[in-house]
Amino acid sequence: MTITRLGRGPRMSACVIHGDLVYTAGIVAGDPSADTAGQTRQILARIDALLAEAGTDKSCLLRANIWLADMATFEAMNRVWDAWVDPEATPARATVEARLARPDYRVEIMVIAAR
Repeated sequence: MTITRLGRGPRMSACVIHGDLVYTAGIVAGDPSADTAGQTRQILARIDALLAEAGTDKSCLLRANIWLADMATFEAMNRVWDAWVDPEATPARATVEARLARPDYRVEIMVIAAR
């Protein structure tokens, strides 16, 4: 079976397509100086772009993993998520607090979608 890699780099790919499944890497904000809501908006826009490049969209989300640097920002992230996610096609989702790769990252999101 064919495996397609989008945004392939020396360490990882931004997105991997295998059969009818699309896996994104953990996506972080391009401008980490933004607050939690701003970073979440940036990340979800990047996920939209990756899913479109892979031939799918957020209505086909199966699973989402969300990491927050501080669980106190859960509601700020959720306000942006709730405005973005397709209410008729919400994925299975987990959100946890974790120390992220850089101190200025507040959010990281990884999704799996069908296509």
